[in-house]
Amino acid sequence: MPDSPPPLSGVLPVFQTPYHADESIDFETLAREIEWLFEKGADGIVMAMVSEVLRLSDDERDQLAKQACHLAEGKGAAIISVGAESNRVAERHARHAEDCGATAVMAIPPVSIAVEERELADYYRRLLETISLPVIVQDASGYVGRPMSIAFQARLLDEFGPERVLFKPEASPIGPRLSALRDATDGKARVFEGTGGIALIDSFQRGIAGTMPGADLIAAIVPLWRALKAGYIDHATRIHEPLAALISLQTSLDGFLAVEKHLLIRQGIFRNELVRGPRGFILDEETRSEIDRLFERLMRAVSEGEE
Repeated sequence: MPDSPPPLSGVLPVFQTPYHADESIDFETLAREIEWLFEKGADGIVMAMVSEVLRLSDDERDQLAKQACHLAEGKGAAIISVGAESNRVAERHARHAEDCGATAVMAIPPVSIAVEERELADYYRRLLETISLPVIVQDASGYVGRPMSIAFQARLLDEFGPERVLFKPEASPIGPRLSALRDATDGKARVFEGTGGIALIDSFQRGIAGTMPGADLIAAIVPLWRALKAGYIDHATRIHEPLAALISLQTSLDGFLAVEKHLLIRQGIFRNELVRGPRGFILDEETRSEIDRLFERLMRAVSEGEE
């Protein structure tokens, strides 16, 4: 019998989707981005909200998922977002992800309607029964939708087990809700921090399995995670302070997209800052300058810990 894969853990960045000038997906740049993420120490990659999945056609989502799984093969985990507005479409995305070799899938609830928990339970049960992969329940209410109750999430884990049901909670207040989920599941829940890193130190102390930040700050998030794992809290704090200041400028999904693509250009990974519109946030020059200042401060904090 083959060995089972190791449980998901560590730094699992959500990659950004690069585009050509005509807004078609730039797969050459995508390959460079994912290779760079693994070179920087990522334990896997994630296709999710800041990959602009809600702005892609079904065919484009299929292509992006297939390429992401291919580019991660032999290097680390590949987690594919499969959330959709109907059970049937979510199941289709989940089957495709499994066929492509994904390590796990992640699903936000439908965002166009507010559903009762019995409907939400049916949505996640159908996903779990459609595929054999782990399903990460993403409470994306920091961007869209409304928070899921802790009791609902705990019941889902009790029904399918901690190897099949994992969590990425993003509802406020992050820390207390994370602890409540941990306690409601007797510490069985495997939880991934989903605030871009702004709550990473606090979340780590509450027992998370890993973090799913944006790709742009991988050079800081990996050293920060490793410092926390090694117990070097002072070094972790020095990295975290400018990191938190930088992430605090990103107050919406489109804010994250604009900042992250700007920083990916700065680091020589992306060719442009194209985000599919309509956009809810556009960088002005003063914000851009502040981002650059904070990024330089962040990189100094990382390098000082390596000396």
